[in-house]
Amino acid sequence: MPSSSPADQWRRAGRSLVAKALGEFAYEELLTPCRVDDLGRHVVELAAGVTYAFHARRGGCGAWRVEPGSVRRRAPGREESADDPVRLVLDARRELGLDGRTAAEVVRELTATQAADARLLAAARPAGELADLPYAELEGQLTGHPSMVLNKGRLGFSGTDAARYTPEGRRPLRVVWAAAHAELASYHGLPGLSQEALLATELDPDTRRRFAAGLAAAVADPGAYLWLPVHPWQWDEVVIPLFAPCLADRRIVPLGEAPDRYLPLQSVRTLANVDDPGKRNVKLPLLIRNTLVWRGLSAAATAAAPDVTAWLLGIRDRDPFLAGRRFVPLGEVAAVAVRHAGYEEITDAPYRFHELLGAVWREPVEAFLAPGERARALAALLHVDEDGRALVAELVERSGLAARAWLRLLAAALLPGLLRYLYRHGVAFCPHGENTVVLFDARDVPVGVAVKDLAEDVNLLPEALPDYADLPPAAAAVLLRWPAEQLAHSIQSALVAGHFRHFAGIVADHLGLPEPEFWQLVRAEITAWHERFPELADRVATFGLLAPSFDRVALNREQLTGGGFHDRSDRDADFDLTHGAVPNPLAS
Repeated sequence: MPSSSPADQWRRAGRSLVAKALGEFAYEELLTPCRVDDLGRHVVELAAGVTYAFHARRGGCGAWRVEPGSVRRRAPGREESADDPVRLVLDARRELGLDGRTAAEVVRELTATQAADARLLAAARPAGELADLPYAELEGQLTGHPSMVLNKGRLGFSGTDAARYTPEGRRPLRVVWAAAHAELASYHGLPGLSQEALLATELDPDTRRRFAAGLAAAVADPGAYLWLPVHPWQWDEVVIPLFAPCLADRRIVPLGEAPDRYLPLQSVRTLANVDDPGKRNVKLPLLIRNTLVWRGLSAAATAAAPDVTAWLLGIRDRDPFLAGRRFVPLGEVAAVAVRHAGYEEITDAPYRFHELLGAVWREPVEAFLAPGERARALAALLHVDEDGRALVAELVERSGLAARAWLRLLAAALLPGLLRYLYRHGVAFCPHGENTVVLFDARDVPVGVAVKDLAEDVNLLPEALPDYADLPPAAAAVLLRWPAEQLAHSIQSALVAGHFRHFAGIVADHLGLPEPEFWQLVRAEITAWHERFPELADRVATFGLLAPSFDRVALNREQLTGGGFHDRSDRDADFDLTHGAVPNPLAS
């Protein structure tokens, strides 16, 4: 891989961010390329008297694919290569509609994103090495949300925190354990999974004895307490100051560190055990803001997670089609929810103050791999190394298959389970690139998928379907309901526009399959499924996955126009912000 100085890494990161910003802002119609100049470049003219010119090609869903090295900024008396994304935002402030408060927040978060991208460049590895990495280690090489420009702000983290606790920091950490009195905390697990049984698999006997002795020395009734892991940053920044009364009267007791080390996944708050990958992932709240939301854990969703898991797995086990496929909802099998007595009374407080302490244990994807198999986030298939080698090209070459055959198998692994849950059972996952994990056999051929974030990202229809009859009350209370046309966005926006819009360009550039043929391949998998289950034709028509167009979910628009900096009490009060519509590349 090419070596470079920190200054060069900073410029390269900036150059890529400028290109991404122009492409995504044009896609969301925040900025409008108004003409093509005599060099064949698209030109954006700004009210500040500045223009940006660049080479780009169009793609499915109305995508703009901007060549990073082609962007030129022209101001009165000056023309230069554009490698400063903050400068772009300030130049376009009027067009973006940024007031002073929002502009300041954007500069802050954009600078943090560029710093994270530069850190990634400093330790970048070639595709051939990435293909050999375990799932959690590969997560530390990825570049984040492909559509959102400000995708690694992690606001609340200091520079030291960002180096220590983010995926690109690649530094294993140990979690802090605490005991919380049952007056504040509640345990929830799958049937048969008591907290004692959970702890017996997650903590070694010596650690359990050490924690039990410390708790017995601190309180009169250790049996009245529930144990949970806490992120070390959250312990220092949130638990010590905000739960100070509970620490003082020993309703919360620190137990110490456990020896196992964890790596943060792309979501930052979910940690994977690297000393024993067979142990469960832990999802822990962090009072930081990244992309559009604060990264806490809703007490209600945390408590309901095992009920949601049990219900979804019950659907799978009763459905012969699902039971016979490698489609794995990664179970959120246990949780501890901890309430804050003071904030609990302020029902209209910003939602982040209701998401301060708790833990969810999730089954690790490694538990579902056969010998020789690997797991990689779907997002990893968008990765291109610094030598211009795409990870997906490396995998296809290793498989020995033609690109078209490999891609058909990817679609066959990914789509049928999602379609079955959606059409037959009225259940929509959120299969974006970080939530979806592709399972590969020993030859790097896709053979299945796993999906995660069940309690927070699964949505249902508003009507009463038969499968909803046995929905546990706690799960029913947290699973959001949306009309069919919005529930269809689980595939149209999260997968088609959110992932395939970017992936189709990589397939064309690195696998030699023209983009229209890629979309035909995906459509063929969906239509084959439709033909296999004609009894669901009414549902197919209602969801309209192959309609000529669908609403454009505009994540950058939501973030830049203030929606991402909200202080509302319910993070899910509204559906994602949409702006206009995009042509559906699967329509024909």
